[in-house]
Amino acid sequence: RDGFIHLSAAHQLGGTLAKYFRNQEDLLLVAFRSGDLGSGLKWEVSRGGELFPHLYGPLPTACALWQRALELGPDGVPAVKAEW
Repeated sequence: RDGFIHLSAAHQLGGTLAKYFRNQEDLLLVAFRSGDLGSGLKWEVSRGGELFPHLYGPLPTACALWQRALELGPDGVPAVKAEW
């Protein structure tokens, strides 16, 4: 719809999950190295004036580092474990 894939850097993930994914079950977190996403990755101003990664083009799923199922915390926000 927007012409690109919205992504979040690791330090932005908590805010993204709280704002857009509260009370959503069966979510899967997939990690990528930004360098593996190629020239289609652009860092652009978004929420709160912060730079967020946006991918213009196909997501190279073969470059995924890992995937983890997210469980909802008591507040309904999907929780990311510190060891990830």
